[in-house]
Amino acid sequence: LTVHKSGQPVIALVNEEDMTEAVDNLIVNAISYTPSGGTVDVRIRRTDLGLLLEVEDTGCGIPEEALSRVFERFYRVDKARSRALGGTGLGLAIVKHVAIKHGGKVDAESEVGKGSKFRISLPAPQPQAQRG
Repeated sequence: LTVHKSGQPVIALVNEEDMTEAVDNLIVNAISYTPSGGTVDVRIRRTDLGLLLEVEDTGCGIPEEALSRVFERFYRVDKARSRALGGTGLGLAIVKHVAIKHGGKVDAESEVGKGSKFRISLPAPQPQAQRG
C-alpha cells in the first residue's frame, strides 16, 4: 500500500467517521482483490473544484458490464469470491452514500486482469458567508 499526497494542503469539510468508513472500504476492497505482489496506491490531491481521492489497484479488475452496478446495495461482481472474502455487498454503496452526503460523487474505472481505480470527488469548502 502506497499513499501519495500532493504538496498542497487538501481541505474538505467532512464528517470524520463517515469519511473514514468510506476510505477504509475502498482500501480494504483494493487489498482484498489484489493478489500477493500487486500494488494498491492511494492518492489525494486538490483540484480546481475541491478534493480528489483515488484508490487504484492491480487486482483482478471488474468486467465492464458490472462496473455500472458496483455502487448498488448488495451488488457483488463475483458472489462466490465475495462470500469467501466476507463481503456483504454494502461497502461501495456506503462509499457512494458518504460522497453524496458531502456534496461529492464517486466513479470507477476498471479492466479485467489489470485492476481498478475508484475516485471520491468532494467540493471545496465554501467561505462562511456563502454557507449561510
